[in-house]
Amino acid sequence: MIFRFKNKFIPAALVALAMALGYLGWRVMAPVGPDAGFANGNGRIEATEIDVATKLAGRVDEIFVNEGDFVKAGQALASMQIRSLEAQREEAVARQQQALNTVAAAQAEVAVRESNTVAAQALVVQRASELDAAQRRLIRSQTLSVEGASSQQELDDDRARVRSIQAALNAANAQVAAARAAIEAAKAQVTGARSAASAGSATTARIEVDIADSQLTAPRDGRVQYRVAEPGEVLASGGKVLNLVDLSDVYMTFFLPETAVGKLALGGEVRLVLDAAPEYVIPATISFVASTAQFTPKTVETSSERQKLMFRVKAKIDRGLLLKHLSLVKTGIPGVAWVKLDRQAAWPAQLALKVPQ
Repeated sequence: MIFRFKNKFIPAALVALAMALGYLGWRVMAPVGPDAGFANGNGRIEATEIDVATKLAGRVDEIFVNEGDFVKAGQALASMQIRSLEAQREEAVARQQQALNTVAAAQAEVAVRESNTVAAQALVVQRASELDAAQRRLIRSQTLSVEGASSQQELDDDRARVRSIQAALNAANAQVAAARAAIEAAKAQVTGARSAASAGSATTARIEVDIADSQLTAPRDGRVQYRVAEPGEVLASGGKVLNLVDLSDVYMTFFLPETAVGKLALGGEVRLVLDAAPEYVIPATISFVASTAQFTPKTVETSSERQKLMFRVKAKIDRGLLLKHLSLVKTGIPGVAWVKLDRQAAWPAQLALKVPQ
């Protein structure tokens, strides 16, 4: 019976011993800080991501980078086929030239109409002079007719001559008015042609911008995280081609209760300890504190802790430090963020800064 009793409890004792050793190891490896004046939250390393997408619908012509490549701001990453845009540009240039030719023709028409107006005005002066002479002759004829020195036929002829020249003068004035109206019409054609030429120029400029935008460039320094599309694929407007991550803009998001958040300030010190490199303590600063509480996500806290309302806090790692170690920066790594609730408290030895050299 004693032998059976020992056999029954030996496995249980071994399990208990293993659990105790595991807990002890976790306590030794886990980053700890003093309870008073400090708080911590779990989080993951994140970085600003940028989707490089096509502005217009089209076919991917070529991609110049691969996943994992480091790129510089302005570097060419991919290109879209632009044959259709080039055809549109040629059409717009032709229409613009056509409009410019119309402008020249309309300006020539204005010159012709202005010349006709001058001629019509000269004719008016001539007819007015003839009318004046005819009216003077009519007056003399009337006087001579009263005195009997002139026949009635001569008087009637002078009266008819005055009426004829008056009609010619009225026609000449009408021609001047018509010529002036023609000038205004020709000037309107010039304005319309110039507007068409400006529209053609604007269309050409817009197409040039679309052609330039078809060459996809890096908006900032970063690393290619994903090739979302491949050459030959047809994408809709806004279709993603690449995903970049800016490894100089890295932060950790974690959650703290109201009692802790109320004592934090933007720019406050944060110490990060990553699971993948527990031997380092990385400095960071508080760059964001949520103004409203929320339930913490499943990946951050345990089920019971998720039932509590917490405040989201973002700690940003120094850009200069990141630039020195770009090849070592990885996103998605879990870790612990430590903050000081008491500004006068000193960081404990286990949270003293220690960064890669």
